[in-house]
Amino acid sequence: MTKANPVELQKHLKGVDYPADKHELIKHAKQQGADRDVLALLEQLPEGEEYENPADLNKAIGEIQ
Repeated sequence: MTKANPVELQKHLKGVDYPADKHELIKHAKQQGADRDVLALLEQLPEGEEYENPADLNKAIGEIQ
């Protein structure tokens, strides 16, 4: 399983409008040129969750790693 570098992850999510769900985060990361590792990590997020801010997202990423 890929380990997330929170700085790298947030670099690809800069400017995203929170709250955001998994699909919005993936779409934004793709637009920002995220690599396969970052996208694969975002794909593992649970469906139906919304993240209020980058800290919420980092916590969720930590739980799936």
